[in-house]
Amino acid sequence: MDVPRQSTGKRKLLRRVLILTPVLLVLGGAAWAVARLQPALPSVDAASVWPDTVVRGPMIRQVHGVGSLVPQDVVWISAQIDGRIEKINIQPGTAVTQDTVIMEMSNPTLVEAMVAAQYDVKQAEAAYTDLTVTVQSTKFDKESAAAQVSADYQQAQIKADRDKELAAQGLIPSMDMKLSVAQARDLQRRNDIEQKRLGIIDKSSEAQLAAQRVKVEQFRAIYELKKQQVDELRVHAGVAGMLQQLGNTAVAGVPPLEVGQNVVAGSILARIAQQDKLKAQIRISETEARDISLGQTAAVDTHNGIINGKVSRIDPAAVNGTVLVDLALTSSLPAGARPDLSVDGTVEIERLNDVLHVGRPPAGQPNATASVFRLDPDGKAASHVRVRFGRASVNAIEVLDGLRAGDRIILSDMSNMDSHERIRLN
Repeated sequence: MDVPRQSTGKRKLLRRVLILTPVLLVLGGAAWAVARLQPALPSVDAASVWPDTVVRGPMIRQVHGVGSLVPQDVVWISAQIDGRIEKINIQPGTAVTQDTVIMEMSNPTLVEAMVAAQYDVKQAEAAYTDLTVTVQSTKFDKESAAAQVSADYQQAQIKADRDKELAAQGLIPSMDMKLSVAQARDLQRRNDIEQKRLGIIDKSSEAQLAAQRVKVEQFRAIYELKKQQVDELRVHAGVAGMLQQLGNTAVAGVPPLEVGQNVVAGSILARIAQQDKLKAQIRISETEARDISLGQTAAVDTHNGIINGKVSRIDPAAVNGTVLVDLALTSSLPAGARPDLSVDGTVEIERLNDVLHVGRPPAGQPNATASVFRLDPDGKAASHVRVRFGRASVNAIEVLDGLRAGDRIILSDMSNMDSHERIRLN
């Protein structure tokens, strides 16, 4: 009869325990190690980032804006009289001179009034000529009458003198002598009156002629005005430049001018810009424009050359968060410069001699705190740091705290990595 061996079962159990214990220890250690591991760092392609180094030294503060070249002098041509457009000779974009006829209009009523005024002038001139003849003839009649009276007076005076001598000798009665003297005295008074009339006849004639001349000049002025208005139906440019638009198309809802259209006096007919006298108008954010002042130097990029300039005007009002700034150009215009050409303008605010500064990241705002990624010395990883910035320029910004000279930061937009404290650069 076989007897079961209990020691054999215990040995098998012990062997299993000895084998499983190390295995469990290894598995437990691995699980603990895995639990202690941190998540892998997110990676960024090193070629896709733009690094820059913090430096200490001079920094030029600048502000940047975009805009266009505009004429310094713009001439708006308006209709001086009601009319109907009969012909448009040139279209916008055409160079014009002072005598260029832009369009031709008609106004039959005005032409009729001009012709009537012309005949009024001719009639007044004829009346003046007739009056000249009349007053001259009248003058001659007065002179003839005065000459006759003078002759009669001289004869009467001689007769009176003769009768005085004869009466003194008793050859004629004294009564005849008295009659002769009385007649001579009467003719003397008449002669004096006629001479006074001759003295004022010229003044009277000149007054009549002057009155008629005033009428002639009045009718001539009316005619010249009508003639000028008829001439203005041929719309001239008046200045040399470029025809920019016909009508007032800048106003919403106002169509461009067309042949056959009626226009009233005061309507805008054309806009002419002088191409050789341009300035730059740029818009700068309201926060940056507060540091701009008149006379500051500027540079205008026409994308075909850089033009030097200076601030000549600052609009007092802000529109949509921007301020309009005029830049007077102080150097020659490059080829292709023309009105409405898009430009970039940079205004120099001030020069800082010794400041800690770095290239301006997208999140870098003046006098504000922002987070940036600072590169490790080996350049293989970067850490999130808080930086306090100061004064800013277009491409640079002052560092007040959080970075030191020699630190390298990433200037590229890293907003998608803001949730990570560190990143790895591949």
